[in-house]
Amino acid sequence: MIDIPNQISTAWFAAASVAFLVKHYLADFLLQTDWMATGKDRSEGWLLPLAAHAGMHGAMTAVLFLVVAPPLVWLGLVDMLIHGAIDRLKSVSTRRKALTPRQTAFWWLFGLDQTLHHLTHIGLAIILAAAGSVV
Repeated sequence: MIDIPNQISTAWFAAASVAFLVKHYLADFLLQTDWMATGKDRSEGWLLPLAAHAGMHGAMTAVLFLVVAPPLVWLGLVDMLIHGAIDRLKSVSTRRKALTPRQTAFWWLFGLDQTLHHLTHIGLAIILAAAGSVV
């Protein structure tokens, strides 16, 4: 079980939050290849590109925990699975509704996708900050 104390260092939480924002920007935008971006949205053959993309997120999360709290490195796998599920749900919803960037609903869905990723990161940042605060 992960022990979250009642008080966590503000500096640790701020640092962990920034680390996860940077991780997200790198993995979701700078390091996501065209193969990942287009492949994960296909109706068939989507699993490998999605796994590669979500795996990048998971690996980067694992590195953050490896540096601060090695016993929690397994949370990289949790991040990978959550990220993959969120992205797949967005892809399926976008395709079913035939949404394009010219439609407002596309951007609502994109915003929901990003919000869910950031909520995941807030939870992970709390855990990372709690682990760092104890050190």
